[in-house]
Amino acid sequence: MTSSAPTEPILEPNLPIIDPHHHLWDWPAALFANRPVPQHGFDTVIRRAMRYLLPEFLADLHTGHNIRATVFVQCGAMYRTDGPDAFKPVGETEFVNGVAAMCASGTYGPARACAGIVGHVDLTGGAVVSDVLEAHLKAGGDRFRGIRHSASYDADSNVLGPLVRVGAGLYAAKDFREGYAQLGKYDLSFDAWLLEPQLPELIDLARSFPDTPVILDHVGTPLGIAGYQGRREERFPIWRANIAKLAALPNVAVKLGGLAMAFCHFPSFLQLPPASSAQLAAEWKPYIETCIELFGVDRCMFESNFPVDMGSCTYPTLWNAFKVLAKHYSSDEKTALFSGTAQRIYRLKI
Repeated sequence: MTSSAPTEPILEPNLPIIDPHHHLWDWPAALFANRPVPQHGFDTVIRRAMRYLLPEFLADLHTGHNIRATVFVQCGAMYRTDGPDAFKPVGETEFVNGVAAMCASGTYGPARACAGIVGHVDLTGGAVVSDVLEAHLKAGGDRFRGIRHSASYDADSNVLGPLVRVGAGLYAAKDFREGYAQLGKYDLSFDAWLLEPQLPELIDLARSFPDTPVILDHVGTPLGIAGYQGRREERFPIWRANIAKLAALPNVAVKLGGLAMAFCHFPSFLQLPPASSAQLAAEWKPYIETCIELFGVDRCMFESNFPVDMGSCTYPTLWNAFKVLAKHYSSDEKTALFSGTAQRIYRLKI
């Protein structure tokens, strides 16, 4: 589905957009060689987009929306193979900064892809955390903006499928918080990916470090898969109450997106023919409108989460869906939601 031409007219094609959350990767075929036929939706999507590098991303950026800049968010790509384990994620920043330099040349059009970079450090690593942060800052130049260390976990391993990586309670762990405390010293933000039932863990973390900017990814990932299938509406009030608590913390912002993933499992996921922007907007509306209501437009930013979100739609259809959701907002409010908040939060120099 990726890099395809628009299947519906582009809405508001002149509206400037900063995409604050996407990935680039090139997974080797050997990664899937011994895996059975995928049963988990996330695995299915990755098999469709095993290669998503600058050419693939540019094909999506050039489908009609006015994408001015983007922020790359860590995904475990291009890690170093040599050297201490703690420093291997720096390879991803080196790779992405090179992509950013290519786009900054103007050779590939006006969009400044990867104008901001969010990398990974194992924040449980102890004293070496500061050294790794400094290595990222050196590798990323003036583009490196923050860290993502995902805490996504559920007792039902079928929820995350191939993404089961950590145990419960990461954000509360003493060694994690010791590493997290170093972010403030380097003026770095923290992207948080966790699942809806885990939101209280992020609330406590953000309260404990009020000076560290936190960005909640994917509206907190509401679940509709495995043991949560058919329970999304039941859990919506719980999600909303926790979002309200996060919104009460001035150091927290939220990315509006990620609802096209397998974990949410809306009817549009892997639907054939693919869903229209109108269907996507209708499915996502309760979550998007709640976040905007509680956080305000100045702490909300629409995100693509591509290529992961291609399981439900193409890149142009996704941005059309966001524009449908934002059609009743003022010009200034749209500017904040589509570019202003992202530019300010990630301190983008564009």
